Amino acid sequence: MVLPESPRILTTTVGSYPLPDWLVALPSEQALLDATRVVFDIQRQAGIDLPTDGELYRFDINHPDTNGMIDYFVRRLGGIRHEVGRRETAAFRARPEMRFRGKPAGVVVGPITEGTLNLPEDCARAASVSAGPFKFTVTSPYMLARTLLDEHYRDFRALTLAIADALAAQVADLDCACVQVDEANLPGNPADGPLAAEAINRVLAAARARKAVHLCFGNYGGQTIQQGTWAALIAFLNSLKADHLVLEVAHRPPEDLEALRAVDARLGLGIGVVDIKSNHVETPDEIARAIERAERVLGPGRVRFVHPDCGFWMLKRSVADRKIAALVRGRDVYLGRP
Repeated sequence: MVLPESPRILTTTVGSYPLPDWLVALPSEQALLDATRVVFDIQRQAGIDLPTDGELYRFDINHPDTNGMIDYFVRRLGGIRHEVGRRETAAFRARPEMRFRGKPAGVVVGPITEGTLNLPEDCARAASVSAGPFKFTVTSPYMLARTLLDEHYRDFRALTLAIADALAAQVADLDCACVQVDEANLPGNPADGPLAAEAINRVLAAARARKAVHLCFGNYGGQTIQQGTWAALIAFLNSLKADHLVLEVAHRPPEDLEALRAVDARLGLGIGVVDIKSNHVETPDEIARAIERAERVLGPGRVRFVHPDCGFWMLKRSVADRKIAALVRGRDVYLGRP
C-alpha cells in the first residue's frame, strides 16, 4: 500500500471512531467487520486521503468508558496479571503522574512477551475492507508502561523497552500504508522524553510502512489530562525517527503552534485543525483559516497533514461525521481545489 502524494496537504484521521450502536448491541466478528467497512466508507466518501479503521476491534463491552488503547494491549501481552487487589491499587495510586487513573491496567509478574496479541490479524481485517491505503495505530510502549504496576522488572526503563520489543515484533508484520504510534502520557512528563523516544523508535524501526507518531495532551470526557506545552517537548519530537508527526493544535494556545517552528525540517508536520473536545462542528472556512494560520506561523511547505486533534470515540457519530466532512472541504477551500 502506498501513501498518497497529492495534494500537498493531505487529510487524515487520528484513530478511533464512535462505536455504532448496532455493534455495541450485538457484537460479533461479522458485525465488527461490517462496522469497520462502514467507518472506512464514511471517510472515503468524505474524501479523507489516509483513513483509519476506527479501532473498533479494541472495544470491550465490559469497559465501555474507554476506547481500548490501553486495555486491549495490556490484556493480551504476556507477563501481565489482570486481576488487581487492594494493595496493588494503593501502590499505583501513590504515583503522582497517574492521578487521572484509579487503578493499574495490570500487574507485571513476569517477562513481557507478545502473549496473545495479534496486531497483524487486526490489520489484515482492516485491509480486507479498507478499499485503499490506510493507517494502522499502535499505542506507545511508554504509555502502556505508565499504566502498569511493575512487580517483576522493578525498573521503569527495562519495562518500557521490553514492551517496545514485544510491539516491534508485531509491527514488523503489519501491511498498511502508514503505522502510527500513539502517545498521550509523555506530554505531561517531558523529562522522560529520551526514554519514550528510544522505546517508540524501536517500534518505528520495525515498520515497513510510512511512520507517524501521534501526540496529544489526553482526552477523557472532553477534558485535557496532561499539563504541559509543545515547547517543552521539542527535543523529544526531534529525536523521533518518524516520517511525520500528528499533533494536537486546535485545542491548544497560540504559543504552542509557534513552538513547533523548532521541529526538525526532516519531520513532516500534521496539524490538528478539528477540536475533538468540543461538539462544535467547524465550518470549512474555519478549517481553511486554521490551515492558513499554521502555514503562516510554521512556514511554507511545513504542513504535510491536517486532521482532528485526536480520536473521535467520545463524540456522537453525527458530530464526528460532519467534522470529517468539514476537514476535507476546509482543506480544499484553502488549497483552492474544486
